Amino acid sequence: MQRFVARSGLLEGGRRRAQSLLRSQQQQKQTRYFAQAAREKEIANDVLPKMPPFNYTPAPYTGPSVDEILAKRRQFLSPSMFYLYKKPVNIVEGRMQYLFDEGGRRYLDGFGGIATVNCGHCHPDVVDAIVSQVKRIQHPTILYLNHAVADFAEALASKMPGNLKVAFFTNSGTEANELAMMMARLYTGCQDMISVRNSYHGNAAGTMGATGQRSWKFSVVQSGIHHVLNPDPYRGPFGSDGEKYAKDVQDIVDFATTGHVAGFISEAIQGVGGIVEAAPGYLPAVYKNVRKAGGLCIADEVQSGFARTGNMWGFEAHGVVPDIVTMAKGIGNGMPLGAVVTTPEIAEVLTRRSYFNTFGGNPVSTAAGLAVLKVIDKDNLRENASTVGAYMKDRLTALKEKYEIIGDVRGRGLMIGVELVSDRQKKTPANAETLHVLDQMKEMGVLIGKGGFYGNVFRITPPLCFTKEDADFLVDVMDYNMSKL
Repeated sequence: MQRFVARSGLLEGGRRRAQSLLRSQQQQKQTRYFAQAAREKEIANDVLPKMPPFNYTPAPYTGPSVDEILAKRRQFLSPSMFYLYKKPVNIVEGRMQYLFDEGGRRYLDGFGGIATVNCGHCHPDVVDAIVSQVKRIQHPTILYLNHAVADFAEALASKMPGNLKVAFFTNSGTEANELAMMMARLYTGCQDMISVRNSYHGNAAGTMGATGQRSWKFSVVQSGIHHVLNPDPYRGPFGSDGEKYAKDVQDIVDFATTGHVAGFISEAIQGVGGIVEAAPGYLPAVYKNVRKAGGLCIADEVQSGFARTGNMWGFEAHGVVPDIVTMAKGIGNGMPLGAVVTTPEIAEVLTRRSYFNTFGGNPVSTAAGLAVLKVIDKDNLRENASTVGAYMKDRLTALKEKYEIIGDVRGRGLMIGVELVSDRQKKTPANAETLHVLDQMKEMGVLIGKGGFYGNVFRITPPLCFTKEDADFLVDVMDYNMSKL
């Protein structure tokens, strides 16, 4: 009888806790509803959204003016260099998720240096690591021993699945992808690589070949690459059916190669391509087919890596383990650093000849890289990217219901895309409107990027210290400007 009473008490206690949790969730939902309703009322009444407070004052700027900088760029820098906005913004200082111009005006950074400044601008832990190292030694050459590169390699290996334990450091994502493709060809003895349409992997000869967009390809020799259908759930012919897209990879193996391939390279989420995540089921099916053809699977994590998607790596959401992983951007929080991580067996191919990178793995960059890994854990950036990213995506999805011009909202974590179309049925790119809203958001203090094959996708890739209040401000500013179209 006593056991029955005790059990009944436990059940009753559990019910109470469940009811309390449900009431709390309902209250939170109600609070969000009323807050959103208040924001929409303000926008309807033409009340400008307010940027969240931030306790920092930038140092007075004494450098050249915007006009002087533009004149120097035109005279001394390559004409290929372009900039955003009708009136370019002159960024002179940054702190965490905020940037400041020459007049001290604060901007919310929704672009993160193109998915690069994951920890936040001038994060004190990263800055301290860089300054401390550069005061001791900046560049001794990798031919001498130094603990910085070894410590970082060990820490990086601890973040990788399976037997991905050996790193080779580079200066950029382009270099990392070039090296990964060469290693796949050396390891397999094959030349044929498979890449995905709409992808971006770099701007050197090999990676330009792997890139699947004409905008980024010059008329130079780009051989040994086969481009397969992009598993795009929004614009692709098979919607979200990943296995149907994967059949195109098998068809390439069967009809365009000897039946053997060097490898397959892909982004879990295409960044430059407009934040397009591979359809569910695509990567497992492709990896199986490529390995059956003797090839290696390369995951390009240059933009989606280092906690940006809410996981450490973008490929984790697809339940696959690559043979080679390439990384850059977020790896150093803005320092020039890239890496190729693979298995000990595959890494052996580089011992067949001498392979060397002068600056790859230098102590200053790798000290920054180690600090980044520590900050990701210390500041719970994976969890924050997941939580805040989901919250912002929900709010942007609500905007889609409000404005016909928003054709799609997609992404994962704090890697979000918003595609604008003038006709939802035809999915006609709304290029002019994209540029206009982008420019107007800048005028109101929000910086985001754009991308996609048609240039009609907002790329939202902020520092991972972004808060829900920041997300609200970004979405409110977008909402305000959408309402003016």
